[in-house]
Parts: sequence; structure tokens; C-alpha cells
Amino acid sequence: MSKDEINVLILAAGQGSRMKSATPKVLHRVAGQTMIDWVLASVSTLHASQLITVIGVGAQRVQEHVGDRSKFVSQMVQLGTGHAVQQAQSELKDSDGVTLIMSGDTPMFRPETLSELVAEHQNSNNAVTVLTAIAEDPTGYGRIVRGDDDTVIKIVEQKDASVTERHIKEINTGVYVFDNQLLFDALSKVENNNAQGEYYLPDTLDILRHDGQQIGAHTLHDFTESLGVNDRVALATANQIMHGRINHELMVSGVELIDPTSTYIDKTVKIAADTVIEGGVTILGDTVIGTGNLITQGSRIENSLIGDNNVITASHLESAQLANGVTVGPYAHLRPQTDLADNVHIGNFVEVKDAKLGRDTKSGHLTYIGNATVGEDVNIGAGSIFVNYDGVNKFYSTVGDHAFIGSNTKIVAPVSIADEAITAAGSTVTEDVPKHAMAIARERQTNKADFWARMPHKQ
Repeated sequence: MSKDEINVLILAAGQGSRMKSATPKVLHRVAGQTMIDWVLASVSTLHASQLITVIGVGAQRVQEHVGDRSKFVSQMVQLGTGHAVQQAQSELKDSDGVTLIMSGDTPMFRPETLSELVAEHQNSNNAVTVLTAIAEDPTGYGRIVRGDDDTVIKIVEQKDASVTERHIKEINTGVYVFDNQLLFDALSKVENNNAQGEYYLPDTLDILRHDGQQIGAHTLHDFTESLGVNDRVALATANQIMHGRINHELMVSGVELIDPTSTYIDKTVKIAADTVIEGGVTILGDTVIGTGNLITQGSRIENSLIGDNNVITASHLESAQLANGVTVGPYAHLRPQTDLADNVHIGNFVEVKDAKLGRDTKSGHLTYIGNATVGEDVNIGAGSIFVNYDGVNKFYSTVGDHAFIGSNTKIVAPVSIADEAITAAGSTVTEDVPKHAMAIARERQTNKADFWARMPHKQ
């Protein structure tokens, strides 16, 4: 095999006990993607000859999530990082190229950083190149001890560091590029004579140096890339950093974020220029938003398709579709399979589900529209309800173009209201309404004379 080939090995077998979660650590989400999704994206530009993930705790869930994006090897008993790498030896033993090793709980590495690391290793005489970072507070990290020629002499852990070594601010990120054959040769010499009885990958560096091999390092430009996620506090930090990056990219591309520190947008979201988003907005999933929209504080939008020049005011959208010039809210709820045409108005406390509304149709207040097709230029009065469920089955209703639905109408599906038909306020409509007809479905009013005197509190 070619010496130019690149292998990638992702370590994702650990328990992640500090997360205190039934979910495997690498499947916890950061800005809309699992941590391992971020890692896979960061190595995608390397076009690896082999990409292997080491799985252990929660193996089936991790494998199902990653799918065919990676090969897998198992580390059923966790005996350290060196032991984890050894599980991939059967897959990598014939490779004469290089192997990048990183953890599945390090979601913040940029693709360009890893590409630079691999390129530096390939252009050097290093047996291994360590990715390092400069930490203002290096407490807890392994320190990088360099020689006069700038090569790495050793990595010393905090507990083993001398007073002088503890002042070193260059730290080990846990990402390495090895010459593959030298990697497994060194691993065969690693011992587990430590308190944990584990085989540590960094021990290979000392073995290689004693064998006369050169150890190099590549230093990160941005320390935050090196932050791993071991608990919920670190997960929150990762989310904060990732949302900051995403928001920065959006603002540079022309999206206006009024308060980016309180705006939470997933990496998978796409937003066009000249859309304005206030603080306190969350946008998730595969949402696509066009140009010229205004989304106000308190809105939450998930997996929705939004056209141009819409106004969404403090509302909740799930798998909804808006055309152009639509106004929504405040306090509207658009549920899955809502489809709103141009210039539709959905007002305060209106809920829509599995319904298609034609252009210029308006529902201003306190209404439920479910399992329905509503035509163009329809007015739906306040307090109207599309009664679509009998406790067992859902039923469908249609309302034609230019119809007028009076306030407090109950449309009991299945029923069809034709073009330019009218329902009187307070009606319960259970039969089809023909074109140009007005349906009145309520009892005739009866007035009881002198009833006031009968009221107990008035006697």
C-alpha cells in the first residue's frame, strides 16, 4: 500500500461515566449533531483510505448511528487508549501510510486543523506528530516537553510533572498522526504497569524516541478546538462555542442576529441573507429559511421550510412549510404537515396541523385547524375548531375559495364547505355546505322574561 495513504481511527468505546447518562457519550448532541458526527465531519476532507471507529459501551447504538460512514472494531473491555488502538491492528496491519488517531468526544476540531496536522507529519521525518495547544491554565493536561531542536522529548502528565514542567503551557490534545507500521510496533512494547493496569497510547512516544525515532508537534491556533467533553458542564461549553461559530458564519454571510449570544441555531440549518433573528430564538434540524424574514424573540423552529419575507412572532413551528409573505403569531403553533401559501395570516393562539391553507387566507385568533384543505382568501373567525377526531380515527375536511367561516364555528369532519359559502357564528357544521349558501346550525334563541328576579343572589 502507498505511503501517502491516510487512515483515521476514532476512539469511541469508553463508558463516559461522568456524563451520568444512559446515552453513549459520543451520541450526545452539540449544536444539533452528535459529537461523533462532528468528528466524522472534521476528518471527511482527508479522504481516508480506511476510517475505523473503536466501539465498546453502547456499541450497537453507536454503530447504528454512524452506519456505513465507518468500519468498526470492538473493545469490549476498556484497558486504555493503547489497548483500544490495538483492536484495529488487524484492519491496519498492511498499511504503509499514516494513521490519525483521535477521540470521538472531541467535536470542536476544524477540518483544516486536522488537514494541516497530517500535512505537517507527511512533510517531516517524524515517527509521530502530536497535536498540541497553548493553554492559559494547563492544570490537568499532559505537558509537552521539547528539546533545543524543538522536537518533542516527552509528554509528562500533571501528576508526574516537575515544578518546572508544570509551568509549561503547551499541552497534549490527545490527537496524533503516526507512521502506521511504527505505531503498532511501539504498541507491542507498551506495558500496563500503572495504577489503572491500562495500556496508554502516549507511552508509545517514549518507546519511539528510545528507538531513535523523531517525535514532532503541531500547535493549534485556537485552544477551544482541543476541548473534549467528559461531563455535562463541558457539553454546555461545547454547545456555547459551537453556537458562537455557527452564528459568526451566519452573520458574515448576511444574516442579522440581534443578540447572537442568546440565539441557538443548529449547524444543519440554512438561512439566506437579510433575514433578521432576534435573541431568544432556537432553530433546529433541517430547517431552511429564505431571505427578508423576521423571526422574533421566543420562536422555536424545527425541520421547517420557510420562504421569503415572512414574519414569525414568538411562535413554535415543527415540520411546517411557509411560502412568502406569511405572518405567524404571536403564540401560534404550526405542527407537522402545515403548508401555508403566500400571504396567509395565522394569528395569536392558532394551532394548525396537517392542513394546507391557500393564499391570502386568514385565521386571526384562538382557532384549531387540523386535517383540512382550506382554499384561497378564506376568513376563519375567532374560536373556530376543525373537529377531526372521534377518539379512534382522524377525518378530513375541505373549505373552498373565498368562504367565510363565522366565529365559533365547529366543522365536524368529514365535511365539505364549498367556494363562497358561509357559516353563521356559533354553528356546528356536520353536513356539506353548497356554494353561496349560509349554514346556520344552532338552536333558535329563546328569551325568558323577568328571569333576573329569579337569580338567587338578587333575591
